[in-house]
Amino acid sequence: MSQGTIARLTDRGFGFITPEGADKDLFFHANELQGVEYNDLNVGDAVTFETAEGQKGPNAVNVSKA
Repeated sequence: MSQGTIARLTDRGFGFITPEGADKDLFFHANELQGVEYNDLNVGDAVTFETAEGQKGPNAVNVSKA
């Protein structure tokens, strides 16, 4: 599992995570959340996640609050 922080959230059910030690944010969709609701997330929250290859590059999957 990787760790990072919520960088941005949209009103369309997706957002971006800044992984620890990385300079490029990862996309995540609300469907990938585990044990937390999208509306309960805030920018700056610490999260854990796995990385998977998506159609447009790497995505964060299995996202949960740290």
